[in-house]
Amino acid sequence: MSRTGADTAPGGVRPVAFGNLAAEYSEIGREVDAAIRRVLHRGWFILGSECDSFERAFAGYLGAGHCIGCASGTEAIALALMACDVGPDAEVITVAHTAVPTVSAISMVGARPVFVDVTPDTCLMDVSRVEAAITSRTRAVVPVHLYGQCVDMDPLLAVANRHHLPVIEDCAQAHGATHRNRKAGTFGVLGSFSFYPSKNLGCYGDGGAVVTGSDALAEKVTMLRNYGQRERYHHEVIGINSRLDEIQAAVLGVKLPHLDAWNDRRRAIGARYTDGLKNQPVRCPETAAHNSHVFHLYVIQSKERDRLRAHLAEAGVQTQIHYPVPVHLQRAYAYLGYRPGDLPVTERVASGILSLPTYPQLADPDIDQVVSAISRFYS
Repeated sequence: MSRTGADTAPGGVRPVAFGNLAAEYSEIGREVDAAIRRVLHRGWFILGSECDSFERAFAGYLGAGHCIGCASGTEAIALALMACDVGPDAEVITVAHTAVPTVSAISMVGARPVFVDVTPDTCLMDVSRVEAAITSRTRAVVPVHLYGQCVDMDPLLAVANRHHLPVIEDCAQAHGATHRNRKAGTFGVLGSFSFYPSKNLGCYGDGGAVVTGSDALAEKVTMLRNYGQRERYHHEVIGINSRLDEIQAAVLGVKLPHLDAWNDRRRAIGARYTDGLKNQPVRCPETAAHNSHVFHLYVIQSKERDRLRAHLAEAGVQTQIHYPVPVHLQRAYAYLGYRPGDLPVTERVASGILSLPTYPQLADPDIDQVVSAISRFYS
């Protein structure tokens, strides 16, 4: 694996990029080029054989009955909610420690998001708080498998089943992650995936998918993504335009066979970070029991996050924060009436998290450079 970047950062060190999709392309470029040329020569760009082929392959990979490609991960959640008849005046329980698109999807269908706190060790939904958040208007629960590992699904499904609520998994950061030896996306009635370029399995534009074991729900989502039609020009339900195009499906078809190896490399990167940082006053990510983590992101927690981030930038290390402002404190969601202090763990986590460079092509010397820079900060 090659070092990242050719330029020199301040102090004469080589920079460590947060991500490097060009390096990924250098590994699989010939396959990708051939797949795209195949689509261009065929001249069919929407809902064709590439989409069909990828849907079958991804459903098989997950062990899901059906996969329905769509235009984005956000719309995948929205389509899943629509398929469960979640709409205006409904409430949907989720977390505020997530990318805003999770909640945007709830808003898209006219529903009201209701937030529960997360656990400090994994930053995932605190399942013990879900039942208290259920009201007569609750219509669904959306757990977010954040950073690359799954929410504790057995107790969540038990609560949801007691209250007859569908569980729709947000798997945008958990491609290939497992919980109790089952793949993310196969626990709830529906699972949603994003194929944004930086995901563990990403296309070269926007893309997404809904997966389900239900024949009826699969049929409904298939109609909903294509204007509500089963047969062309015969519309049975009110739908939207949200289709995975042929070029993106072809790219995903090339990448899917590499996913497990790339996830293995991400785990190795995570293990190297954790070992290198074990004596530093930072909190490294923890893998929950029964989980296989795929490290979409390697996120540490530091009480001196902002100073540490500035120090790393000076050392040529790019970092990100996922996510600095919880959704319940975002201006766009002020109408919900949440105030600082309402989700104390979420707010505390958001003030200290820092995402380090993590992608399969990241070389060991780059990881060691990041670790060394963190160690210098604390020394």
